[in-house]
Amino acid sequence: MTENAAAQLDKVASAYADIVLDNLSRPYPYASHHVETSLEDRPSPKELHPAFYTSFDWHSCVHMTWLGVSLLEHGLDEGRDAALRAVLAANLTAENLAAEGAYLLANPSWERPYGWAWLVRLTAAAAASEDPQIRGWGASLDPLADIVASLVAGWTAKAEFPVRHGLHTNAAFGLGLMLDAFHALGRDEAVATCEKAALGWFQNDAGWPGEWEMSGQDFLSAGLSEADLMARVLDADAFAAWFAGFLPGLSSDARILATATVTDESDGYLAHLNGLNLTRAGQIIRIRKTLSAAEGTAGVVAVLDAALLPLLAAGMDSVITEEFMSSHWLASFAWDALASAQ
Repeated sequence: MTENAAAQLDKVASAYADIVLDNLSRPYPYASHHVETSLEDRPSPKELHPAFYTSFDWHSCVHMTWLGVSLLEHGLDEGRDAALRAVLAANLTAENLAAEGAYLLANPSWERPYGWAWLVRLTAAAAASEDPQIRGWGASLDPLADIVASLVAGWTAKAEFPVRHGLHTNAAFGLGLMLDAFHALGRDEAVATCEKAALGWFQNDAGWPGEWEMSGQDFLSAGLSEADLMARVLDADAFAAWFAGFLPGLSSDARILATATVTDESDGYLAHLNGLNLTRAGQIIRIRKTLSAAEGTAGVVAVLDAALLPLLAAGMDSVITEEFMSSHWLASFAWDALASAQ
């Protein structure tokens, strides 16, 4: 799988760079999700979010920006490299990012936790680069990671229960991305906050109703998102025991592992199911890595392996499309799944 994933990344890199360039140059349509406080409080997306005002909405622009940084790190031809650097440099200025940080502070529950997670992941990707320009963007993004860390601490301290569904506010998915990113950034206090929330919310879960998934507009498996998070928090043996109780008797025909079909790609909510195939694939890849390091897990690993390739193939087939309701976000999740398989 590792060699195949690397080859697939090479194969799709140029096409995905074109998708990112299209997204970052397309200001409308845009869903701002801004709560207006008066008749006069109607700023344009660019006024609200000078760094992330394209790609249909803020969080999609953030993860398309993450994908752009990832593609530059992977390597592109000279023309695409130059074009992508130009648009990212124009957006990721210290001034623009300071405005984004101020908006987050003024609206502490906004984009929680999905947008927060992609923002910290973008920061970690840029900060880890050996490329001076990309690392410079990371330095400008770094204060936003501190802002998100403070928001996560406030949220997890007061939220008695997690959000368990297959959309953006899913608590487990956001915590998982943030946990990895905060680790990479060396934010030990933020890591501890995420781990404490994960254990407090999910450690005692058992008997997840996997046959109830999915809802008709999910792009996340709530159950696999939770397992993906716990695979990051527990050691291999502890996770294997937890997983056995969480999804007991998991079989290859389980609905939680099924490949979804989209009947109308122009419907943004129905198109979420294309993303569900990709996120399920990425989560299975990461979960099976942890399970494979534990004793007595060959059977469940085989079940996961049987589900993986159909999910990944269906998801990959949906990425290249003229339909903006899919093209503004799917490439990020395809790249994430393939990169997880390396």
